[in-house]
Amino acid sequence: MTTDAHDRPVPAAELRGQRVLDLLDQAIGGQSPLVRKNVARARQRNPEATPAQVIRNLERMYVSALTGTGAAIGGTAAAPGIGTGVALALSAGEALSSLELTALFALSIAEVHGVPIDMIERRRTIVLGIMLGGTGSTTITAVAERTGQHWGRHVVTKVPVETLRQINKILGRNFVTKYGTKQGIIVLGRVAPFGIGAAIGGGANAALAALTVRAARRAFGPPPTSWPA
Repeated sequence: MTTDAHDRPVPAAELRGQRVLDLLDQAIGGQSPLVRKNVARARQRNPEATPAQVIRNLERMYVSALTGTGAAIGGTAAAPGIGTGVALALSAGEALSSLELTALFALSIAEVHGVPIDMIERRRTIVLGIMLGGTGSTTITAVAERTGQHWGRHVVTKVPVETLRQINKILGRNFVTKYGTKQGIIVLGRVAPFGIGAAIGGGANAALAALTVRAARRAFGPPPTSWPA
């Protein structure tokens, strides 16, 4: 436990939660140019691809990247002369890379759907809402006082900034609880010896990636039928 600027004791759990949110902000902060490059890369595979085909490419790229990251770190625990200590250190760094990958994926899907991502609060809502799945969508529609499907298209672009801040404050607390628990379990699984960690790390990341893909589909709904002029 430490103290803040007003000498108020700050609980250790609150400090850990703020570190998680700091990682999230770091992952979201400079994504706009990367998002456009990511979408362009997905389109380069097939210049004639429709938005629906590009979204499928983005989904495959994301699942593959996140799964590979988890498996690679899990495998270090079994490597001779490396072991658990190094695997734990790598897992701590991988928490940021997995957040960056997920933020990039979520905002790339928003870009294909034509949702503007220039505002940091809007980016936070999109990323947090998708990572939290059903809990995120329920919170967003409740605070925004809007109903209907596909909040990613119909809510995030239409509510005032102050409302987005209120939404993000609640989503942030939920994110710390849910993400911190899941990430802790996955990190412990990755450092299992004898190569088991690679299977656990890759499999857990693949499961999380699949959940994120489904949440993004629910958030934005059917892809556009064509690209904007």
